[in-house]
Amino acid sequence: MQWQCFFITFGIRIEVFRVHTIVFVKYLQLSMKNLIILSALLFIFSDSFSQSASTYQGGINGDLNLQAIANLNTSSAGAVSFDTRYEGVKGTPRLFDTLLNSLMLAKGQEKYIQFKSDLNIADNTLLFSHPRTGVLMEIPSDIVTELVIKKDGMDLIFRTTRNIDFEKATKENRFYQVLREKSPQLIKVPEKLFIAANYKGPYTIDRRYDEYRPEKKYYIEGPDKVFRQLQLNKKSLIKMFPEKKDIINKTFETKGKSDEEIEKLILSFMN
Repeated sequence: MQWQCFFITFGIRIEVFRVHTIVFVKYLQLSMKNLIILSALLFIFSDSFSQSASTYQGGINGDLNLQAIANLNTSSAGAVSFDTRYEGVKGTPRLFDTLLNSLMLAKGQEKYIQFKSDLNIADNTLLFSHPRTGVLMEIPSDIVTELVIKKDGMDLIFRTTRNIDFEKATKENRFYQVLREKSPQLIKVPEKLFIAANYKGPYTIDRRYDEYRPEKKYYIEGPDKVFRQLQLNKKSLIKMFPEKKDIINKTFETKGKSDEEIEKLILSFMN
């Protein structure tokens, strides 16, 4: 009977302990939850405060920066503005600005290659459309022995200056057009000079664009097979063709003669 009472009492105490334990655990869980919520609120509050303070401080810094920028002079290197005066590029580096039917004889080859091409006379390269894929490609003048471009029903023959002698040596291997094949030869070297924009700084010509400016130089072959430059003006032509002085004087009585007209005049003297 005593043992029975003991076990009953012990069981009751175990149950009471279990209930107290459950209550205590729930209390701890509730406390932890409240602690987490409190910590989160403190974090949000502190972050909001720091952001507000930062914004306010940034506002002060912004005013100071505006004042500093306002005090900058033209020689200060602190504020950068965009220059909208630049007007782009005028002209192109190409001779014809279109691809024309052509035949090319490459260096070391015996057969001509047929494609559409144009000349980049600023960089001394040949632009061509691949015969099969149509992809635009480019090769240097050193690879080209001869190029025949068909334009306006005519065959324009181009070669490179590396194979001929000039009175004044040329630094670059340029393309030249053959105007007269048989000796004495007459050739034309077309060029596109790149002229950079010039509008920045206190002393400029206020040219607000880059430009590819076309130029032509004419050369005539001498008895020694050396090519000398020929200026397309009255004085130079009379010196070269003294027996044609009267014709030259009459031709230059009318101003505004084009280079092509002078070309034809020279060729008529040579034929």
